[in-house]
Amino acid sequence: MGKFFKFMLPLILITVSIILVISLVTYQNSKRAERKPETEKAILVETIDAEVISLNFMVNSQGTVRPRTETALVSEVSGKIVSVAPDFVAGGFFREGQVLLQIDPSDYEAGLKRAEAALASREAKLADEAARSEQALKDWQNMGKQGKPSDLGLRKPQLADAKANVSAAEADVLKARRDLERTRITVPYDGLVRQKAVDIGQYVTPGTRLGVTFAIDTAEVRLPLTHSDLDYLDLPSETEVKSSNKSFPQVTLSTETGGSIRQWEARIIRTEGVVDEVSRVIHAVAQVVDPYGVLGQSHQHELKVGTFVNAEIEGLPADNVVVLPRFVLRPDNTVLIANADNELEIVTVTVLRAEPKKVYIGTGINGGAKVITTTLAAPLPGTKLAIRGRQAPASKPVTSGAEQ
Repeated sequence: MGKFFKFMLPLILITVSIILVISLVTYQNSKRAERKPETEKAILVETIDAEVISLNFMVNSQGTVRPRTETALVSEVSGKIVSVAPDFVAGGFFREGQVLLQIDPSDYEAGLKRAEAALASREAKLADEAARSEQALKDWQNMGKQGKPSDLGLRKPQLADAKANVSAAEADVLKARRDLERTRITVPYDGLVRQKAVDIGQYVTPGTRLGVTFAIDTAEVRLPLTHSDLDYLDLPSETEVKSSNKSFPQVTLSTETGGSIRQWEARIIRTEGVVDEVSRVIHAVAQVVDPYGVLGQSHQHELKVGTFVNAEIEGLPADNVVVLPRFVLRPDNTVLIANADNELEIVTVTVLRAEPKKVYIGTGINGGAKVITTTLAAPLPGTKLAIRGRQAPASKPVTSGAEQ
């Protein structure tokens, strides 16, 4: 009997242990089943509210301010420069018709007097020949001769020669007057001196370069435009401008000077009508009235010729547009939004225009939608979101941190 207990006792202990282990596991599994599932953690994101607006597309370009009219002054006569206007210096302003340089006129004044004297002499000769011709006709008539007198008898060849001499003398006087006028160097517009090439006492000959001036009534900026830019602009042809009240778009020019941004209003006045063979762009020309503000036609800041400016051209109008930061648009033309249940949705949108910093959405997003601006590595529809909203668009994407 003792041997039997010794043999059965280990088996009993093993069996009891197995029963206890099975009971413990069963109890723990039942407790887990009773335990409530943990709440799914939400991802913290930032959003902006989509706003549906009407706008005019703006096309950006840039260019350098150039004068509309520029003149290289060249001497047409020979002589010594005897007078230089104080305004004839680089950067000097002058008025229309102002004498900038005076070439010694004495020889040309004498030449004019000689030409006028020669004209007076030949006019007297013509009068004499006319009287002789008239007298020859009277003598023929008094002699009672029949028929018509000959041209030689009436001195018609001599009369024609005298008339030709008078015409030649008149041309000499005209040339002498013009040569005298050409000793006075003037420009037919209000302008500014870009370059001064001569000075007082210098002897010049026909063709000598005297300087360079340009008009200051208007300035122009050539603005390069790509074919995609033209899709958002309404640039009428010259025929349309002349035949209707349709006008070219407004342009805002700007540049940064001394840490501040200055702006000028301009208007597109024409396109050059050809495509550049190298850059494949077409140039529109913007005009600024009274860029230096000296003619009383403008109250804007002075805009110097040679200034590099940025240009914002008013484009075509568009309605029901949502403007978003460029970075929220995904490569497949989708945008992440947070729905009313604070769950992530991926919506497909129609892009009207994409710029480096902005994207213009036509359809796919309704007004008031919460557009997610936080960058998510692998967004899944239905993901729970914790929203920290803001009204103004972000200037750069915000990268999501750890899940909350």
